[in-house]
Amino acid sequence: MPELPEVEIARRNLARWFKGHRVVRAEADATRVFRGAELAHFARLTGRVEALERKGKYLLLTLEGGRGLMAHLGMTGKFVRRAQGEVVPYSRARFHLDDGFVIHFCDPRLFGRMEPVPSGGLWELASVKALGRDPLTEGLTGPQLQEAVGDSKQDLKVALMDQGRVAGLGNIHAAEALFRAGVHPARKPASLTPPEWQRLAEGVHAAFDFAFKEQEGEDIVYLEEPGSVNRFLVYGRAEGPCSRCGTTVESFTQGGRTTHFCPKCQPLPKGPARPGKPPKRPSRVVDGAKPRSRRR
Repeated sequence: MPELPEVEIARRNLARWFKGHRVVRAEADATRVFRGAELAHFARLTGRVEALERKGKYLLLTLEGGRGLMAHLGMTGKFVRRAQGEVVPYSRARFHLDDGFVIHFCDPRLFGRMEPVPSGGLWELASVKALGRDPLTEGLTGPQLQEAVGDSKQDLKVALMDQGRVAGLGNIHAAEALFRAGVHPARKPASLTPPEWQRLAEGVHAAFDFAFKEQEGEDIVYLEEPGSVNRFLVYGRAEGPCSRCGTTVESFTQGGRTTHFCPKCQPLPKGPARPGKPPKRPSRVVDGAKPRSRRR
């Protein structure tokens, strides 16, 4: 699933592909990618791209003539560039350029989203204004991360994935950042010390840097796609050895998502019940009688 690094790579690709060229034709299919938006407005997105910005997981394109486009990759969306006439699976929208190439927005599962809006209103969209701090464009230090997340009552990893607190951080890179920082994902934010917040902020940046370095070629390959290789340190490695200490990596469900962690490198301080497992119920004894065993 695309998170901040993948969306930033998409932005850089688009900036390179659009540079020095004009969009001569824009077309889109009637799919839920454009839910709530008029396809006719997408067809007007022609001319030069004057700006291509990103906030969290949102891409904001500004074209000449005051036209703009908000794009979100969803779970499986990606932009690819192909020669004119080449068949591209799951292409939902297309920008035809004056150099003979076509930029396709491909999305097999249709969770992505595109919304044509006047360029002056891109940063005023409610979904964009609601985003928290972007670690890449706005920076992220330990104190800034604590300010953004420290008052949350949720588990730490769930709070880190709150886009209103930290924009662009998702399940994969939150797990990777916590592993690099040596912090258990089920900790409560209020329990972290200033040095732990600093390590966690550094872990976020290190996780992003790692993702940028691992990207090969123009086409982004998501972990769920056939032929992809898992190069992450802890994410997706449940039941396998920890990349740092060799301890078996564990997983549990947290906020509706699967969390991966190393119990040795990310110890949970004594006190809270083990995550993912309900506390053991005491046996009931009534009037001194022994509790009856339950049939299984």
